[in-house]
Formats: sequence, C-alpha cells, structure tokens
Amino acid sequence: MRKFDLSRRRFLTASAVGAASLPLAGCFDAAGTIGGPVRDTLERANSLTYRIQRLLLGSDHLAAEYAESEIRQPQRPNGTVSPQDDDYLALADSQFGAYRLEVSGLVERPLSLSLDEIRNMPARTQITRHDCVEGWSCIAKWTGTPLGPLLDQAGVKPTARYVMFECYDTMEQGFAGPVKYYESIDLIDARHPQTILAYGLNGAALPVANGAPLRVRVERQLGYKMAKYVRAIRLTDTLAGVGGGRGGYWEDYGYDWFGGI
Repeated sequence: MRKFDLSRRRFLTASAVGAASLPLAGCFDAAGTIGGPVRDTLERANSLTYRIQRLLLGSDHLAAEYAESEIRQPQRPNGTVSPQDDDYLALADSQFGAYRLEVSGLVERPLSLSLDEIRNMPARTQITRHDCVEGWSCIAKWTGTPLGPLLDQAGVKPTARYVMFECYDTMEQGFAGPVKYYESIDLIDARHPQTILAYGLNGAALPVANGAPLRVRVERQLGYKMAKYVRAIRLTDTLAGVGGGRGGYWEDYGYDWFGGI
C-alpha cells in the first residue's frame, strides 16, 4: 500500500507540475487564460480529480510520513522568503510577541490568539514531504497545532464551506493597493489530522524564510496551498470577494484550486 501511495503521489505531482508549467513555458494564452477553452477543460479535469480523490481516499487518509533519518537537508523555502511589509517587520523585530491570529467569519466565537496561546494548545509533530509545483520536494519535520480543534473552539457555523488564510506578505501592487497572499481549503482538508498551523521546523522555531510565525501544512496538497505568514483565518461559504475570487493568489493566475497529490 505504501508503494502504491508513493507512486500515486509521484504521478499526480508530475501531472500537476506539467499542467501548471504550461503558462510558464510560453503557453499562457493557450492554456492559462481564465475563461479560455483550454483552461476550462483543465478546470473540469481538476474538478473530476478532486471528486475522485475524495471518493478514493476519504477524509482521513494520511499522507506518507518518514523517519528522521530521511531528513537529508534543511527545508527549502518556497514562495516569499522575507516579507517587507511594515506590520510584519514590526512583529518580527519583537520575535512575534505582539502577534495575534484572528479567526472570524462564519464562526460562533471569533478568536484572537497569541503565538504563546497557540503553542500551548495540543500539538502534533509530523515528518512529511513537501512537493512544490516547480518540481522539487523536501522532507522535513513540522510541529504545530492541528487546525480542526482550533476551528472547534471558534464554533464553525453549518453554512461554512471554506477556510480562507489571509497572509502578511505582499505579492504585488494592484490598482486598489497591495495584493497580499491568500489561500483557501475546504473543511474536509481543514479537519484532516495532518493539517496543522506549524510554528516549528526540524526541532526549532519556524524561520522567517519558511513562514514564521505560522504557516499552514496541508500535507495532501502541493506547496502553494500551504500559506505562509498567516495573519488571519476566515470561515466563509464562498470563494468570491477576495482577489480574483478563485480561492488563492496563484489560482487567480490559473493554478488549480485543488492541488491534491
């Protein structure tokens, strides 16, 4: 079974990398244009993949975990490595002592949690493989609080469907101001036992380059789904209304919303 899982992960990762690399290889107009016929075909295929994976894997299927001896190198950073936003820099200068994680939206009890409060919650440590859409992978040990119990504290309303992660790092300057990274997952992945808000990496505090003070680990999806520098979590019933309304920063540029592997 383990051999099947690993082979399947390699196949799906390669497929996702191939599809996502089409825009980067000069085929953006043909394959990446949102609303175009090729892109529509890819999105229908992605929706089918999402449904099939849910049927085959179920909600609690675990991503492969590894032994410490299989950690061969430091965790390679993905995406932004040094946010220059003033509010983030002020927090980093104080070792994130003033950090608060806001949990809002479709919840009964909005939360505002310090990093110490999050660290004092029940923790999970897991050694997993990070698969990047660029084609590289890296095994590392992550420690953090499981997202599901934290959502239970907030009391998720029945109408909620998605968990939106709002981040500190500015990706570009838009017409309406800074465009900050954001990402989203459904409640099935949010409540998965391996989905954690990580504050530790390889036995030490999470470095800035890897997303300090908190990053999401969604172990059954590609790296761009694992938002770094998380500022707030918002429960919602729709992906509309943030960015391009497609559920994530890179999704607005044509990446699949469901980056399952």
